[in-house]
Amino acid sequence: MMMNSTPKGFKPDPYPYHHIVDLNIESLTNLGLGLGRDNGWVIQVPFVLPGEKIRARIYRNHKNYSSADCVSLLESSPQRVNPSCELFGECGGCQYQHLHYETQLKWKQKQVEDSFARIGGVALGVNETISSPRQYKYRSKLTPHFEKPSTKHPFKVGFLKQGTRRSIIDINQCPIATEAINQALPLAKQNLANKKHTLKKGGTLLLRDTNGNISTDSNEFVQERVGNLTFQFRAGEFFQNNPFILQKLVDYVLRQSCLGEAAFLIDAYCGSGLFGISAASHFKKVIGIEISREGFLGAQANAELNRIKNAEFILGNASSIFETIDSTFQPCTLLVDPPRKGCDPDFLKQALAFKPQSIVYISCDPATQARDAKILMEGGYCITDIQPFDLFPQTRHIESVVTMKRNF
Repeated sequence: MMMNSTPKGFKPDPYPYHHIVDLNIESLTNLGLGLGRDNGWVIQVPFVLPGEKIRARIYRNHKNYSSADCVSLLESSPQRVNPSCELFGECGGCQYQHLHYETQLKWKQKQVEDSFARIGGVALGVNETISSPRQYKYRSKLTPHFEKPSTKHPFKVGFLKQGTRRSIIDINQCPIATEAINQALPLAKQNLANKKHTLKKGGTLLLRDTNGNISTDSNEFVQERVGNLTFQFRAGEFFQNNPFILQKLVDYVLRQSCLGEAAFLIDAYCGSGLFGISAASHFKKVIGIEISREGFLGAQANAELNRIKNAEFILGNASSIFETIDSTFQPCTLLVDPPRKGCDPDFLKQALAFKPQSIVYISCDPATQARDAKILMEGGYCITDIQPFDLFPQTRHIESVVTMKRNF
């Protein structure tokens, strides 16, 4: 008997709406979902763990798999722990709070391995994931959503409810955010609610923590200290959001960039200059490229702020970076830190033609990283090291650094 009426647009094949099925969970997907099979048909379920037996309720059928909720846990994994957030399982922000932290690190390592085997076509050993010094209270930027105000329901500020595309679950605290953000959140929500009559649509609330100072203005300039350097950027711009592991990441990237005999560094997708400026003392010259004018100006300002004389920044598209660089800029290391979608195909083509001595590729998406690495390997490079970093504990997100060297 169905608990609810079938929603509009539901596809009833292979299961009717709210069909109940018992599953053994085999693994986790790269989205952090538990994966089980019913007579070979894949069913994905959030907030369950490998080795668990569950009772699941189907709520959506896709072309090659179905999505379901766990209605009861029949056999629990020994790696299951109590989540720290009372909204875990309802809020879609975290996927792994119920999983022992050391096991989170192992699964992230495995997911990078799987991406390179499945997409890159190579079976390579991946280093153990480098852990975050903080497993909670680490996130220095929080961007909860708010919905269009309505007289029909209370004004909510929070994150998307698990399994939905529009429904917001109201939050008062977030355990992965820093203490300063959590202290500031109630007042920021109240200030927003006080002016909700002026809001024509939904949007995003910003809370950026830099050294305990909270900014809610996306255009405000803030500063973050990384090692002996200071980086200035607008509060709403991209900057790595776990300051407690950031120095480890930067130090590792610098070590990998300096493994060869390269005298020059090309920092593609350089943003506000974090890696290029940090590396400047190790190279004769650094050239950074940034497509965003704000990022480009920020990188220039940060070089000046830190009195870096041998770093030059170019405003332009990363796919045309090599047109502006003299061929004598060799031997060089190419540092790549693209957005989630990965590198532009033209950029990869030109990179192969320029023939950097080595490539250090930083990515927040191992799938697109593996795709791009395959192209670079076909062009004459080999992978020497794959190192995951856990910048976002309790979530499915992984930062991966791949080091490649030219074969000839």
